Amino acid sequence: MTTLKLPAHLAGHKAFNRVFQQGKLTFGLIAPFKGYPDGPIPDMDDHLELAQMADKGGISALWLRDVPFYDPNFGDAGQQYDTMVDLGYLAAATKNIALGTAGIVSPLRNPVLTAKQAASVDRLSGGRLLLGMSSGDRPVEYPAFGYDFDNRAERFRESWDIIRLLTENSYPKRETKHYGTFSGNIDMVPKLVSPRLPMLTIGRARQDMSWIANHSDAWIWHGVDPRNSANIIRELQEAGDGETWRPFGYANFLELSENPNEPLRMFNNIFMRAGTNTLMEFWKEQEAAGVSHITLNLKPSRRPGKEVLQELIENVLPHFSAIPTE
Repeated sequence: MTTLKLPAHLAGHKAFNRVFQQGKLTFGLIAPFKGYPDGPIPDMDDHLELAQMADKGGISALWLRDVPFYDPNFGDAGQQYDTMVDLGYLAAATKNIALGTAGIVSPLRNPVLTAKQAASVDRLSGGRLLLGMSSGDRPVEYPAFGYDFDNRAERFRESWDIIRLLTENSYPKRETKHYGTFSGNIDMVPKLVSPRLPMLTIGRARQDMSWIANHSDAWIWHGVDPRNSANIIRELQEAGDGETWRPFGYANFLELSENPNEPLRMFNNIFMRAGTNTLMEFWKEQEAAGVSHITLNLKPSRRPGKEVLQELIENVLPHFSAIPTE
């Protein structure tokens, strides 16, 4: 059996390796890092405090979604703040935790500006950015930007290529179909901390498995039937080059019960309610299946954010990957 390896630019990338470790399951938090079950817009007053608590406690990553507008039909405004502005704020106030986007809706954003913002966050955070990219799932936003919803899959791929081009090359040259022309007479700064920025596919992004397996550094999905995790991971690796490890993870909404032995209940493969003891059993099964990372959205939780986070740090993390804490 061929041993799968990370490419050199990822094998030495501290933030990527904090989140993705072969044979180990790690956990991240989706902003605002606490529950807000009774409304679509969270109170953000303790946003920074919770982020610092996660950083010191050994959570592997903080994930921020890209939600330009509040859509009443969708019912969730995310963390309110612009993704990249908030990442800059968190970069200055945390030390070790990876900072991820889950994900930048690339068909709604100019890839030149996304590349500039990503390189800036990467430098300001000391190389802790993981750039997750998505194609978007809210059609109502596209008319406001003046973009075509139906060609978003193609523009996602071209945007991905442009961000790679601009962050990895000096004075790049290329003509593009949907965006601009790069004539080799201008350069983008700042340069990355590492030679290459980790880029992840968030969701399917309307791409086939072969594209994800051969372009994305990792893949984070949602709504995954946990009984099918091992099959998904096998398909992902079989669609690749046979040598490169492509980590796989997924997102869950979590309501953590005060009863540590409360049985696991799952709804639509994404909403979970359980106690910590039950969750550990379930997550150990997912770790054995090859799942590398689970991002937790605490929106359904009615318990205080600090209380939930402290319980996860004290009672769950020690049983999984070893991440240095302060």
